[in-house]
Amino acid sequence: MKKITLFTIALASISLFSCKGFLDVKPTNSIPSGETITTLADAKVMINGLLRSMASSGYYGRNFMIYADAKGGDATIVSQGRGLDALYVFNHSITSNSYASFWAEGYNSLLQANNIIESIDELIANGSTLDFSNYKGQALTLRALIHFDLVRLYGKTYTDNPSTYGVPIVTKRLGYDAQVLRSSVADVYKQIIADLTAAAPLLPKAKANGYINYYGLKALESRIYLTMGDFDKAFAAAEEVIGSNAYSLYKNTEWVGSWATSFGKESIFEIALAKDQGDLGSSSLGYYYLRSKDNNALGNFTASDYYLNRLGEDPTDVRWGVMTTDELKRNAACYKYVGGVDKKLEGKDGFTAVNIKVIRLSEVYLIAAEAALKKPAADKAKAATYLNLIRQRAPALAPATAATVTEDMILDEKSKELYGEGQRFWDMIRTNKTITFNDEHVGVTMQHRTKSINRSFNKTILPIPQGEIDANPEIGKQQNPGY
Repeated sequence: MKKITLFTIALASISLFSCKGFLDVKPTNSIPSGETITTLADAKVMINGLLRSMASSGYYGRNFMIYADAKGGDATIVSQGRGLDALYVFNHSITSNSYASFWAEGYNSLLQANNIIESIDELIANGSTLDFSNYKGQALTLRALIHFDLVRLYGKTYTDNPSTYGVPIVTKRLGYDAQVLRSSVADVYKQIIADLTAAAPLLPKAKANGYINYYGLKALESRIYLTMGDFDKAFAAAEEVIGSNAYSLYKNTEWVGSWATSFGKESIFEIALAKDQGDLGSSSLGYYYLRSKDNNALGNFTASDYYLNRLGEDPTDVRWGVMTTDELKRNAACYKYVGGVDKKLEGKDGFTAVNIKVIRLSEVYLIAAEAALKKPAADKAKAATYLNLIRQRAPALAPATAATVTEDMILDEKSKELYGEGQRFWDMIRTNKTITFNDEHVGVTMQHRTKSINRSFNKTILPIPQGEIDANPEIGKQQNPGY
């Protein structure tokens, strides 16, 4: 297998941006970089290329989204060897199941973002009067998001030990001999916040289907500040999105059907996956959650008993509507990402991925609820109010009150609402919860982890891949503990 590293990505960047049909712009390093983008149309094409890169199966298109449910206890497997099961059993080493695609796709995407940002800056410095603000703002926001994803994959969570190694910070085009080393978790987050701060005044507030707008930035900002434990700032960012009324929650009667549509009223940022244009088909996120033998699927992942018990607190919970019978005869196969149990996607094949929902309004309400509960001047009444707006999807459950609302109630609601959307593991790690796995269905002894883990377990973060160490030996001295 060809090893892809920061070093080889830097070499590839010489020709990457000249690929006709991908970015369809002039190459980055063979002519003056100011000519990389000449028009607003060029900038849009390059943003599209960046989003396409992020939608690969090795990143948001599948693996990154599955990562958090497989590792967070909400999903389980029925059999090993069906694909990506190493995520569930934590069978990771430097040379085997390192999931180096996260590293490769993440840094490839960062280099594309940097090319856009630097090209725009150079055009403006050379006197261009075109308004590239929106495109620069999008690239800065996506650069922040990618760094955020990478630092969570390869570094300790911010609330654990921010002084430990994070990931290399890459904010410029790399030369062919680039060998960037890891920065601290704290410094990576500092760069993330700096990029979001710079991007905010550049982005429009109007809804931008398939692209990042100002409220998409603020929604992501609320998630990032929550991860950092800065509850005042998380609350402020979440409330700004909520108070804008730019998006609205689905009614209970709308929720199930919403998964068959694109760019719904609750979707703040989703990455578009158009039929015959990067459509991943049987390699998609949705396909990996199909029950065994449906459309020849293997049934890679299914909901854990723990998740089903949580959702089962109310048999009338509307979210049962995207679940169907798995091969174990449990109502545990999630069909969100194929458009629902009836698979009636708009203009797409019946087993492809729905547009990747990076962040939805329901998550922002739950971020606001948790932040309201935990901020120094706690507002338990508001925490309960925001929680109940999502909790009402289970109409038989009693509403939370200022006296009864807890962190666990909010986290449980996030689990129920966001299953299959790549969030559970990150919530459990940042809040230092114990994760217990539903191994009873697998039928083998787990060799790489115990039944329950917490964030002290070294394999809750991935190893720096051997290919990167081969190309950049000094980074080998910064390898994560236990690898």
